[in-house]
Amino acid sequence: MSNHGNFYINGEWVSPVTPRTLDVINPATEEAFTRVSVGSAADVDMAVAAAKTAFEKFSQTNPAERLALLKRIYDVYLVRFEDIARAVSTEMGAPLSFARDAQAWAGRGHLESTIKALENYTFSERRGSTTVVKEPIGVCALITPWNWPLNQIVCKVAPAIAAGCTVVLKPSEIAPISGIVFAEVMHAAGVPNGVFNLVNGTGPDVGQVMASHPDVDMVSFTGSTRAGIIVAKAAADTVKRVAQELGGKSANIILPDADFETAVTKGVRGCFSNTGQSCDAPTRMLVPKERHEEALAIAKAAAEAFRTGDPNSEETNLGPVVSQVQFDKIQRLIETGVTEGATLVTGGPGRPDGLDRGYYIRPTVFGYVTPDMTIAREEIFGPVLSILSYNDEEDAIRIANDTVYGLAAYVQSTDIERARRVASRMRAGSVYLNYPAWDTMASFGGYKQSGNGREYADFGIHDFLEIKSVVGYGAER
Repeated sequence: MSNHGNFYINGEWVSPVTPRTLDVINPATEEAFTRVSVGSAADVDMAVAAAKTAFEKFSQTNPAERLALLKRIYDVYLVRFEDIARAVSTEMGAPLSFARDAQAWAGRGHLESTIKALENYTFSERRGSTTVVKEPIGVCALITPWNWPLNQIVCKVAPAIAAGCTVVLKPSEIAPISGIVFAEVMHAAGVPNGVFNLVNGTGPDVGQVMASHPDVDMVSFTGSTRAGIIVAKAAADTVKRVAQELGGKSANIILPDADFETAVTKGVRGCFSNTGQSCDAPTRMLVPKERHEEALAIAKAAAEAFRTGDPNSEETNLGPVVSQVQFDKIQRLIETGVTEGATLVTGGPGRPDGLDRGYYIRPTVFGYVTPDMTIAREEIFGPVLSILSYNDEEDAIRIANDTVYGLAAYVQSTDIERARRVASRMRAGSVYLNYPAWDTMASFGGYKQSGNGREYADFGIHDFLEIKSVVGYGAER
């Protein structure tokens, strides 16, 4: 029996208080493939009440008990791995191989890194006669996006549980099915009633209600900077902690000594991965002024090597973007790039040849982009790369940091000391040198308008804890 019409509250699948549904669209076909129920304040009240009641007991469990629970969740996750991958592929258009190898894998990776972190995490320390303890913050509202659904669900839920918190999750209403499968994983793993709850719905009707709820102690939000501001304002009246992972416009500095063929090609692939729908994508490629034409030729070849089409085909490595809203936004920004005078190297407005259905974007590269252009400043969230020139290393650093965002930065050089030196100047929460492998033990989060707080591994656990000093704990009577 499908749970698409239900919410998961206090260990049970329940119907919404007020029945209301929303179509879930397959972006490859533009047709609805299922419907989900969308919640209201009454559903949020029920879920928060269940989490609040469960917190009293769950917060007193010891780390070993929570570790055993996470390992049970991990085991069930592996059993449902293919179901998760197929849900992600259908709801957001990810090529099935990518849905398995990256999207579903991300949830597995975060469970593994959280388990490893919890095995070594210290929840108390002595400082003279004072004992400093780290305690679970309480009931946590988790609001997650559609672009990396399992990545963001698990990198919030797993550390919250590791810390001893209880949670209410609202996945994106655009891609909610993988969240429902994850709730089924939690139920099958025997998560205690009320520790994990799920309510589907829209931002205004569910997300903001969760953020402003007086019995919610913390909000962890991932999404656009615009939506993050709304969530922070909703949370402000109750002075709760708000952790946010927001937008980005990440620079990719290719230094003159880099292997250009490799650096530019991998830069294009990094930008277009997940159809460009990643907040930390390297969307601004910075190249030496005198090598701009060389970079354009390499980028053109790399972009045109992508195979756009049916996510179920093993030949496809670029699926559609997630929705009509995203499609229209990206088309508008591509047209703006042309209007503002950037050089269209490949791609451009419209769908790829042979695709007249689905939210498909032509893999697009712009050259001779200047820092003041819209496509160099706004987060596009599609397979669109902007290539900019710099005069020297100082100029590259200045251009890279000239943004309201600060989620990620990339540096390519055959001189690792030089790459490290440039990395130290980047105003970003993560800096990637020479395209390293994904590291779920590294911290993840942003500077400036890319958010606050850090996720992944022990950094994630820390964000769900309060710090208490028991002064005189070890003093003699």
